Amino acid sequence: MDPETVELHGMRFSCVDSDELLDHIFSSLADGRGGWLVTANLDILRRHATSRPARLLYDSADIIVADGMPLVWASHLQGQPLPERVAGSSLAPRLAERAAREHRSVYLLGGEPGAAEGAQRELERRHPDLLICGRSSPWVSCPVTDEEMRPVLEELLDKRPDIILVALGSPKQEYVGRRIRRALPAAWIIGIGIGLSFIAGQVERAPLLVQKVGLEWAHRLLQEPRRLARRYLLEDAPFAFVLLARAVVRRRERSRRRA
Repeated sequence: MDPETVELHGMRFSCVDSDELLDHIFSSLADGRGGWLVTANLDILRRHATSRPARLLYDSADIIVADGMPLVWASHLQGQPLPERVAGSSLAPRLAERAAREHRSVYLLGGEPGAAEGAQRELERRHPDLLICGRSSPWVSCPVTDEEMRPVLEELLDKRPDIILVALGSPKQEYVGRRIRRALPAAWIIGIGIGLSFIAGQVERAPLLVQKVGLEWAHRLLQEPRRLARRYLLEDAPFAFVLLARAVVRRRERSRRRA
């Protein structure tokens, strides 16, 4: 059974915590069913709200979870609370740990140079029984072309992994994920952004407390200010205020309808 959903600014988020999501993924695999999971942050929600092509792309995912504290805060303000932030970067190591226990194969796709290789070494060190059946770091356009996808799909169809961790950044990883979903319906495709670089130790992740209070974006901004400043400060921050204000309005509207 698919999880219940909560709508935020037009996007539907599955109302699950990390444990419930993992149970859903692995029970689906046991039944021979795959899926495509999008871990949507504030930037993804902004694109969904402002771009029709982006909306069509993200809405074709099987499950969308909230990878951002502003989204969780908005759900609480709206009176339909999501249980927690489910970050792709946090999910990836847990997926690998459970895949090792349940004898499921994993494929690492994308990442910065050396990230997939480093992540494979680290995950195999942590979980000696883990089967990483392959890895590749192709360069792809946005959106990806048929020519670029051809060798990727040939490799995946040959390896037939159960779980594919796609670390190409958004929206590239979603364009690629949608194409893989059509070709490998029995596999789970999961976008994890910079997750392979975190696992490999190439990039330092924010301390857990910083993540919990919703300031991981500030830590990332300090690491890569030239690349992230415009997105975080000029595009996402104003949208966050709109999102939170709209959540308050929707809660009042729901209260009036119940009265």
